[in-house]
Amino acid sequence: MTEVQIDEAALESMQSLLGEQFKDTLEFCCSEFERLGNEVIATIGNDKEAAIRHAHSLKSNAAQFGATSLSDVARDIELNLNQDNLAQAITASTDLLAQVSGSQAQLRAWVESN
Repeated sequence: MTEVQIDEAALESMQSLLGEQFKDTLEFCCSEFERLGNEVIATIGNDKEAAIRHAHSLKSNAAQFGATSLSDVARDIELNLNQDNLAQAITASTDLLAQVSGSQAQLRAWVESN
């Protein structure tokens, strides 16, 4: 697994923006990371448009909450699918669920320590 990277400045920005809603919103996003990651894996070889849509949503949600390495993997998948590079998209997806779980763990640990 590649290293999981979290942008703490993005988290602090979202915490400032959301105030009391931050913790609940972050928990919802962590659940969405898992749902979207599973959807990408389920659709990547079967439904190109759905896989692109799920990868795009995951990329955006992860970036917004500072899960930069997860966002990068989702971006690679989306880009390769848009360029009809299915084999490269599948290769990029091999690390996706590990990035999801690693990002979830680091985000939750950050919330608990702040």
